[in-house]
Amino acid sequence: MADTLHSWNPTVATTAARPASKLLKFLRRRSAIAFVMCLPLMTVIGGLVIYPAFYSIYLSMLNKSQTRFIGLSNFTYLLSRDVFWMVVEQSAIFALTAVFFKALIGLVTAHLINNLPVKGQRKWRGMLLVPWVIPLALSTLGWWWMFDPTHSALNWIINLFGGDEIAWLSNPYWARFSVILVNVWYGAPFFLIMYLAALKSVPEQLYEAAAIDGASAWQKFVHITLPMMRNIIAITILFSLIVTFANFDIVQIMTAGGPRNMTHVFATYSFLTGIRSGDLPLGSAVSLFMLPILAVSAIFILRGVRKRGREIG
Repeated sequence: MADTLHSWNPTVATTAARPASKLLKFLRRRSAIAFVMCLPLMTVIGGLVIYPAFYSIYLSMLNKSQTRFIGLSNFTYLLSRDVFWMVVEQSAIFALTAVFFKALIGLVTAHLINNLPVKGQRKWRGMLLVPWVIPLALSTLGWWWMFDPTHSALNWIINLFGGDEIAWLSNPYWARFSVILVNVWYGAPFFLIMYLAALKSVPEQLYEAAAIDGASAWQKFVHITLPMMRNIIAITILFSLIVTFANFDIVQIMTAGGPRNMTHVFATYSFLTGIRSGDLPLGSAVSLFMLPILAVSAIFILRGVRKRGREIG
């Protein structure tokens, strides 16, 4: 018993306990708890987003058979092709036009619903969210049937009024219009719900004070509503711009990039060159052209949001 007592060293025990106590203190911090809780999600993002992104960069610098490193040759080849510049033009038209009309329709409908009684708001919110809730592939297929030259419901209505049939998906310009229309129909409810939430956060006292000063409805909108919603509008537009630029389902189901490659966007052209044509490095190079465009857009929009946040603070 005495030998046991003499063999116990309090210094060693204290030294061993210190790392354990430091670990417990670290785990008790909020930041540490947050990190541990987010670790599974970070692992998933790393495996499904970050690793594929870096692998895509590596892949874009290989030849078609993926046996030789060729540097930026795939990118220079794309820049020398007229079809690729048509894809860039169409992607810009598709994304900017669709986002503009989605934002406009969302803003108008949000104001209309916000001025309804509470019971009426619930019904209209539910009905207007239906396009966004339906799976995009299924709803796009329904639109495809409406535009189909043989069974087109739209052409049937036009014929009833004595008009000529429209080649919705065969004419390049009508095909562009059709895919933009479907994207606006699908994405406008997202803007509606975001803007409606932002309108609910505007203090009612500001409108009451403006009414006392004799401000009109337009003046209230310009000087109160828009300044209070600017950050939400900017962030929503940025998110929608990223999603619209990377859109694949609508264009692929309705036109597959045709006619004459005039409705291709980056995602569908990347699929065509990488998967259908069997040139994965070239397809990766096409998809990577979206990165600088979206990065520049994000920098400008988020810089404006940060600047307005400092002014409010």
